[in-house]
Amino acid sequence: MKVSKWSERLFGTPLFDPVVTTSFLFPLLYLVAFLIIPVLAMLAIAFQYNGQFSLHWFTSLASDYYISFHPEGEFYKLITMPTGEQVYYIQGWDFGVILNSLLVSISVMILTTILGTVFAFVMARYDFPGKDIVRILLFVPLLVTPFVNVFIVKKMFLPAGLINWVFHDILHIFPHPIWIDGLVGVIVAQTLTYYPIVYLNAYASFINIDPTLEEQAENLGSGGLHLFRTVTFPLALPGIAAGATLVGIFSLEDLAAPIVFQGNGLARKLMSFQIYSAFTSGFNVGSPQLAALALIMLTIAIMMFLGIRKYVSLRQYAMLSKGGRWKPRVAKPKPWQAFLIYFVVLPVLFLSIFPQIGVVLLAFSEQWGDTTWPSGFTLKHIQSIITQPDIERVIINSVMYSTVAIVVIILLSLTASYASSRFKKSKLGPVLDSLSTIPIAVPGIVIAMSYFFFFAKVFPDTPLDPTNLLGFNPAMVLILAYSIRRLPFAARSISAGIQQVHISLEEVALNLGASRWKALTGILIPLILLNLLGGAMLSFVYCMSETSVGITLGSINPEYYPITARMVELITGSVGGTHLTAALGVFLMVVQIIAIVLANVITKQRYSFIGLT
Repeated sequence: MKVSKWSERLFGTPLFDPVVTTSFLFPLLYLVAFLIIPVLAMLAIAFQYNGQFSLHWFTSLASDYYISFHPEGEFYKLITMPTGEQVYYIQGWDFGVILNSLLVSISVMILTTILGTVFAFVMARYDFPGKDIVRILLFVPLLVTPFVNVFIVKKMFLPAGLINWVFHDILHIFPHPIWIDGLVGVIVAQTLTYYPIVYLNAYASFINIDPTLEEQAENLGSGGLHLFRTVTFPLALPGIAAGATLVGIFSLEDLAAPIVFQGNGLARKLMSFQIYSAFTSGFNVGSPQLAALALIMLTIAIMMFLGIRKYVSLRQYAMLSKGGRWKPRVAKPKPWQAFLIYFVVLPVLFLSIFPQIGVVLLAFSEQWGDTTWPSGFTLKHIQSIITQPDIERVIINSVMYSTVAIVVIILLSLTASYASSRFKKSKLGPVLDSLSTIPIAVPGIVIAMSYFFFFAKVFPDTPLDPTNLLGFNPAMVLILAYSIRRLPFAARSISAGIQQVHISLEEVALNLGASRWKALTGILIPLILLNLLGGAMLSFVYCMSETSVGITLGSINPEYYPITARMVELITGSVGGTHLTAALGVFLMVVQIIAIVLANVITKQRYSFIGLT
């Protein structure tokens, strides 16, 4: 009797069932072992000083280098180039490592929210010629090309870059050319990279608004900006806020922009770069102070994540439609609205997709120096992917790591989603659901740091010990990190599929004598197979382009480099390395396009939304 009550309380079923028990315990133990425990191991180091509990390492971060309420430097200044031309050099103020990271993250959240919401509202509410092309173009910035897209953004804002060519040389809007660098450069690069995340969430929110709510407001005399401000925007705000929060977390952990802009010392003063530079230099990498800095980053990210989850749960808006799915309100734009769409919104969109276009141009060009456009055409950089053994090796490594990680992700996602969706009375269900979602809020550099401390302590002087520089094999560590980092994407897709399959189909099979295993493999999995494959493909893409863990733990032993570790080495090292990095970027873009198209075809979904809700 006690066993049945215990089983029902934990697993939601009074009878002990090995399938149900495994579905709960496998993902739970895996996440505890390779997410919670490593972070706790880092906690133990950060809070220890001379063998005792202490806040010493946290208080040591209170220096002006890390936190300064008196900004240093000039936000911008007019400088004279060697050619005699005067240029506005814009880099931002220095508030110290921690405050710089927060200010960059908040700035990127604000800018991406503005861009993403405007694009989403235009696409959701207006029907205009060329809309289908614009819809495709809005997905271009989602194509991840680590480092090289930021390199193109940097070139865009050089004195001889695209922005000055358009606004200074042609339109004569700028009195002097501008040169964006430092923290401002990081903000611009991250904004252009991440705004589609807000766009996707905002678009989903706008098209899901019950039109009767806006119609009632119009009947009461509301309209125009007042209607948008008082009805439309508040209804879409939870989705927009979720996307903005996700962007804030991604900005906080981003390494590509600080690495590319690191020539300016100010871009180095970000938490992510400080931790990364410890790995690359080998100096101070095991420092408790570094562990404390990583925990501060983790705390900020988790607070943002939990805050938006709480906000969205509190902001419940009633939808009044009774039955069926409503048709979103779409109208032809008025002349002044059409003017804004074609002469303001679309030019901004074209500028925002130039980094991806620039990656392709760089990959197929002979050279691209301090000029607006590249020169020459060549296939040698693309051919190098096949002909150079070191490039071929990193591609094979990444494919192997990602493939094994996807197998683990599928097992984790399937068991966790099945347990939390089908056994809602379980006490472990909500815990498992949260654990399978929260990795999206854990910065990759924090996972890299926690794994460094964890594996060095648990497996000292073995191939799993990151301090064993010559004998370290990062394969298992990277696979574990990938499976944790990219779990939420597959878990969300599979969970959505399970919720669409009514539980009565499994109950009928059970009542007819089928075992739980037979009902799962013979009924549920075939019905959600498309969701499973779609989620697996998207997770595979993200694993292939994983940056934070790949360029830290993955870069310790060159023999086992993943793609991103080789890319950062090329773009910061050898002459001509940027062209080869761009070629690898094109390879990743092709992989992503194939995966996204197949995922959308397989799951029969027009869009793949990214969010926290």
